[in-house]
Amino acid sequence: MTDTTTKPAASQVLDRVLVLEMVRVTEAAAIGASKLIGRGDEKAADAAAVEAMRAAFNELWMDGTVVIGEGERDEAPMLYIGEKVGAAPGTGPKIDIALDPLEGTTITAKAGPNALAVLAVAEEGGLLNAPDVYMDKLAVGPGYPDGIISLDKSPTENVKAVAAAKGVEPHEIIVCVLDRPRHADLIAELRGIGCGVVLIGDGDVAGVIAVTNEETTIDLYMGSGGAPEGVLAAAALRCVGGQFNGRLLFRNDDERARAAKWGITDLNKIYTRDELAKGDCIFAATGVTDGSLLKGVKVHKNGVMTTESVVMRASSGTVRWVKGEHRKPR
Repeated sequence: MTDTTTKPAASQVLDRVLVLEMVRVTEAAAIGASKLIGRGDEKAADAAAVEAMRAAFNELWMDGTVVIGEGERDEAPMLYIGEKVGAAPGTGPKIDIALDPLEGTTITAKAGPNALAVLAVAEEGGLLNAPDVYMDKLAVGPGYPDGIISLDKSPTENVKAVAAAKGVEPHEIIVCVLDRPRHADLIAELRGIGCGVVLIGDGDVAGVIAVTNEETTIDLYMGSGGAPEGVLAAAALRCVGGQFNGRLLFRNDDERARAAKWGITDLNKIYTRDELAKGDCIFAATGVTDGSLLKGVKVHKNGVMTTESVVMRASSGTVRWVKGEHRKPR
């Protein structure tokens, strides 16, 4: 166990906080949520993940601020936007945090695939403080010319651009889309040009990251989902490559006022990956249930719990896959 009471040198603190210590945080949240898998109680699963993640954060030598979290203070009892976490307020490195202790609450309640505990951290000011509204998202994996995708283009135009760069026909492109009624026209357009469409029930952070993994065969991610999850996904792409566009979507004046509260004045702006997550950012995730990115938490006959996690760092371009064994205290 790392000693969090001794103050290391500044550079060591940065490395420790921004990389492997973050896996401990997502592991804690995933294990907490795993006890509610298949129990049909979304709120209880989310609450367990939140409580475990917050406790893990507060063991770390850092001065952290939640910039994307469980909501505003009057709506969330902990890990709310603006909350300070960490064992060294005022003295530790200043870290901005975007988090989703349980990305896929419904998935977990129903024991479905791809539920994750996820977070991204960056130097102070490195993450967009996105309001809890919808975001139109578009992502493609690494290896393509800059600007090949744009939310100013139609889905068909984006598919054709990627297909041409890849050296294939549009009907050979596969697109990942959240299975929602609001995406009916998008899905019809994609299928109309012959695209394969992979529909996912939830968990669009994993859906975006899938474009970076050739084994998934997914070329593009399209559609709308939560803006906080968009920032988390952009942080992951910043670490491993790929392009991302995000544009906030507002349904009413209350949501527009919420954006203004967090300093967002251009309501039609298309954010690139590096505008959502900049500087030396880190993305970490631990599987709660089995999925395309990570295996979920498993409890074995001897009482040992196993976890599978991934942690990525932008400055070094490293991706670490971490398998953990967690034994009950004697």
